[in-house]
Amino acid sequence: MTAHRSDFLRILSERGFIHQMSDEAGLDAAAAQSGFSGYIGFDATATSLHVGSLMQIMALRWLQKTGGRPIALMGGGTSRIGDPSFKDEARKLLSDEQIEENLQGIRKVFATYIDFGDGPNDALMVNNADWLCDLNYLDFLRDYGRHFSVNRMLSFDSVKLRLDREQSLSFLEFNYMILQAYDFTELYRRYGCRLQMGGSDQWGNIVNGIDLGRRTDNAELFALTTPLLTTASGGKMGKTANGAIWLNADLLGPYEFWQYFRNTEDADVVRFLKLYTELPLDEIARLGALGGAEINEAKKILATEVTALLHGRAAAEEAAATARTTFEEGALSANLPTIEIARGELVEGIGVLAAFAEKAGLVASNGEARRQVKGGGLRVNDIVIADERAVLTQADLTGEGVIKLSLGRKKHVLLKPV
Repeated sequence: MTAHRSDFLRILSERGFIHQMSDEAGLDAAAAQSGFSGYIGFDATATSLHVGSLMQIMALRWLQKTGGRPIALMGGGTSRIGDPSFKDEARKLLSDEQIEENLQGIRKVFATYIDFGDGPNDALMVNNADWLCDLNYLDFLRDYGRHFSVNRMLSFDSVKLRLDREQSLSFLEFNYMILQAYDFTELYRRYGCRLQMGGSDQWGNIVNGIDLGRRTDNAELFALTTPLLTTASGGKMGKTANGAIWLNADLLGPYEFWQYFRNTEDADVVRFLKLYTELPLDEIARLGALGGAEINEAKKILATEVTALLHGRAAAEEAAATARTTFEEGALSANLPTIEIARGELVEGIGVLAAFAEKAGLVASNGEARRQVKGGGLRVNDIVIADERAVLTQADLTGEGVIKLSLGRKKHVLLKPV
């Protein structure tokens, strides 16, 4: 492992954030200087980022904690095109109204990780629509298009993959990497930003930006990419059978977020503790040495620490207490995810398949619910459902006035009539 002068690269290296860097020695020297700025771009493709973006957000947090200035670039302009990197087909084009709605949702999460303000170390949030939407096409082509080699752009893995598969790559998408490169140059001119970070699939786009800044402004710019994470079993980070693990609380509550990390595979615990928490490395090593059933204690600490960074310490402790009450004490916790239903629905009766699929969302469809019943995977008030034709009525309400639905032993939802 290379010994780094800058605290920023030292910490990122020790904790497993680094996949590739350009000019490592130059970047290390620049990061050790005061006022060093770096950015990551986030396109507005949904109303929330999901946990797959958490590593990049943590990289911005570490940049600030080590004295640098993080810049969160909102892709209000580039979202109108969509990044084609490693996609099998073009992204769905979004309206300006959809993009703005998505940006409003995405912005919420950043203030929990980095501090914004007017100081030299305070983070900035900027929108590339501020400069991209006002570009004159002919002037842009003349001033910047001549610096890009189509031959080289075709060699990038993100483009080559689509072409090798004989999948369409539109001229619209092909322009994305030019616009992203221009973003880097614009951020250098406006804020002195010299580092762009991103997932490893962004390497070609970032290198384009480094080259453009050198050609147009004689700027010394740098790239750092993080590894694209998969779980130990090969699954994509942040994706589950029931959908994405969103960062915004209105799409996924603190308890469900806590449960996602509580259910981390044994082989991923140490890696996730390094990436997603700020626990000291010696403490992480101690937790990683736990064997047998004790590894579950490390998973609880992981879940609580990650949730505390996103949702606050109080919400994380409440989620941990809810899980403890539900799983270890066998009681019914009022803090479990709760779905309100009309009281009249229980008078008429709700089919158990529909209750799990349509009401609680614990399974994706009635068909999946039916398969779970056959395998003994569904329970109502902790009793296994054996009849797929079963109907829930007021008689199923517990003393607390709810019906507890469970998928396996780890996923629970309360139905509450109102």
